[in-house]
Amino acid sequence: MNTMEGIQVISETKIHASSHNNHDTAHKIDLTPWDLQFFPIEGIQKGLLFSNQNHTPNQIQHLKHSLSSTLAFFPPLAGRLAILQHPDNTVSSHIDCNNAGVSFVHAVALNTTVSDILQPNYVPRIVHSFFPLNGVKNYQSTSQPVLAVQVTELVDGIFIAISINHVVADGRSFWHFVNSWAEISRGSPKISKLPSLQRCFLNGIHRPVRFPFTIDEQKKHTQNPNPPTPPMERFFHFTKEKIAQLKSKANAEANTDKISSLQALLTLLWRSVTRCQQIEPREEVRYVLSVGARPRMVPPLGEEYFGNAAMVACVRMKAGELLDGGVGKGASEINKVISLYSHDWIKNDYECWVRTPKLFRFGSSLPDSNALAISSSPRFNVYGNDFGWGKPVGVRSGGANKRIGKFTVFAGPEEGSIDVEVCLPYEVLEAMDNDRELMDVVTK
Repeated sequence: MNTMEGIQVISETKIHASSHNNHDTAHKIDLTPWDLQFFPIEGIQKGLLFSNQNHTPNQIQHLKHSLSSTLAFFPPLAGRLAILQHPDNTVSSHIDCNNAGVSFVHAVALNTTVSDILQPNYVPRIVHSFFPLNGVKNYQSTSQPVLAVQVTELVDGIFIAISINHVVADGRSFWHFVNSWAEISRGSPKISKLPSLQRCFLNGIHRPVRFPFTIDEQKKHTQNPNPPTPPMERFFHFTKEKIAQLKSKANAEANTDKISSLQALLTLLWRSVTRCQQIEPREEVRYVLSVGARPRMVPPLGEEYFGNAAMVACVRMKAGELLDGGVGKGASEINKVISLYSHDWIKNDYECWVRTPKLFRFGSSLPDSNALAISSSPRFNVYGNDFGWGKPVGVRSGGANKRIGKFTVFAGPEEGSIDVEVCLPYEVLEAMDNDRELMDVVTK
């Protein structure tokens, strides 16, 4: 029994996909530019908190068995990455669906309750220790598992944490898998939405895609004798009613009906952070957004597309322009940038990446304090994940890719509500607590 950061690890086992679907274990999946850009960073880490006072002896065994059954529908998650070196100093990569298995950790947090996680304004540090594969970069899945699960028993609940390699899956694919696992765990013999494992390669793109990458170079970028302290994380909750009022206000100010609820909400937060950081009016502020490619492709890829299918968009404004123009002004700028992402725009960006590959490099913060980055989506099904003992009471993310200026958006526990996890310095988060425009919309 190992102890780490307030938890005790009871066991670690390897789970393989059950063979009832007869998937070809030699199946190989080439990776797209959308996938490969995530090579140097960490994976996706999200976890669900359940109130579950009566732990049953077979609960852990049941989760292992249902995970094995679910993996039969998701062979990439039970596989490994392969990295092939080429004579021109480039590499190519693919997923070997070889059923090498996923990691399943069973742990206990002897002194942590559900309310210890849900009640505080700031996310307690122990939450990061609930997640497996901490510090593991995506390219390391040649030997590390693509998927790892840690189930941590609390005093009066359970936390199911999932870490998935970001080269293999994006946020939509992540939750597709979790939704399917919960379905199987509840007793369904099959899942309601089968994943489409065929990757999207546009016409004329040679496979496999080659790009410059060396592990030695990555080590130089990531070695830090004094790793920075992780940023503080705080959740802000917005009800369906407050969001509707904000959307209406933004559209009225901009004299349009095109601004979405999320665009209005993100603008509200952008304005609050800009005010609380006291950024000079003439300075540029930037918002980095993820734009889903699935519905924008012709024909659309479909929600069941399993892999990465998102683009990065950047909205730029002067701080004074953002603050003086009302919520409608900033939301209009966000809407305008997102609307550029047509099929042709995405296709051009995709082809440019093949010619000049660019890999993400995340540090402890964004390039400057005037930049914020948004990840995830309120459209993902978080609170529908009933594994057989009730719906979750909370969602939290791990420490992967955490840096100052990162926002993570989740569906809230009530229908139509939204939760936003904000990573910023303590003094900025405290100032936001006194920002009237924001707090008039936040629900405590």
